[in-house]
Formats: sequence, structure tokens, C-alpha cells
Amino acid sequence: MTDFATLRATMVASQLRTVGVNDPEVVAAMSAVARERFVPPGREAFAYADAAVPLGGGRALMEPLVTGLLLTHARIERHERVLLIGAGTGYTAALIGRLADSVTAVESDAGLAATARANGVTVVEAPLVEGLPDGGPYDLIYFDGAIEQLPATLVAQLKPGGRVAAVIREAGVGRAKVGGVVGDTVVGAGVIEVSAPLLPGFAKVVEFVF
Repeated sequence: MTDFATLRATMVASQLRTVGVNDPEVVAAMSAVARERFVPPGREAFAYADAAVPLGGGRALMEPLVTGLLLTHARIERHERVLLIGAGTGYTAALIGRLADSVTAVESDAGLAATARANGVTVVEAPLVEGLPDGGPYDLIYFDGAIEQLPATLVAQLKPGGRVAAVIREAGVGRAKVGGVVGDTVVGAGVIEVSAPLLPGFAKVVEFVF
């Protein structure tokens, strides 16, 4: 039988702390939530690998260090309202639920949403680019995947001074970033270069010049 508790402790020690994931609440959350419950059947042994786990349909559970870094730099406070875009199977929603009293998780894929619910996570099924305006405004919008553009529909759901956490893909390079928003741009230094699947609906629109 696989000792997932030991694998989880090893993940924290070797993958998270070594890259600066040292926030006590983030470490506690990632030490407590059983990541193996959120991967497809038969993939449990890969839940704690230093890599993303494919969920099907081009989606993936991001590698632990990316999630840990985004949560660390997001500095979520208990009273804040968080909008999670791309809930997937519910792993990150479960983590954020240990950091904030209010987390709204949105998922467009019915199969992934069903898995998240089976894992005890409340999920709203809706197009990711729409978010959930009725639940806002939000202190933080967290994207569980990569984006190339930040839609105005979601910017409008942020509180003044609110922030975004995401893997921002520019010129083919993804960078984990947390910061405020100016126009449609997340302002802040990239935390680390990473690879993450692009969330559906967030590809940059190509403009043709004639």
C-alpha cells in the first residue's frame, strides 16, 4: 500500500520549502489536503511527483511547486473573498478553503466539476471567462492554469486594489505571477518560469494587420 502521508511530507520538504514555499498556513494546507484524491483513477502514484498530472481534455493538475508559490505570494487573508477560475477536480479550491472563509470555484467542464463535488468541493459550472459576478467583488482571482489574456469580464469582478494570481503566458513562456491589475495587465514581477496548460477561453486573440 502506498504511504501517501509520507509522500505528502516529502513533497513539502523537497519540492515546496526548497523554492521558498514557507508560509506556515500554505504549508499546513498542502500538508493536510490529500492530493491523491484529486487525480484520475490509476494515477494516484503520480500525485506527488514534481510534475503536472493530466486530467484529460487538455487540462492538468498543476505541479505542487507552482501551486505553492502562487498561494504563498498571494498572501490570502482569512476574511478575503477568492474567485478560483478553473477549479478542475477541486484540489486548489480545497487548499484555498483552508486559507480563506470565502472561495468561489468556477469550472466549465462538467466531468471535472462532478469530480470536484465528489471530493467535497462546491463548484459553480459556468464558462471560465464569465467568472461569477454575483459572488463578487473579490479580493483575489486565482487562475488554476495558464492564461494569455485577462478578460475585462473578470477584471470587473475584482475589488479596487484586488489582485490576480496566475501563470501568465507571454511569447510562449509561462511565468507564475501575483499582482494588481492595470487595464488588462497583471502588474508584478514573475515568481518563476513554469509550464502550465492554457485554460480554455484565455488564449490571446490574434490581431491581423493589413
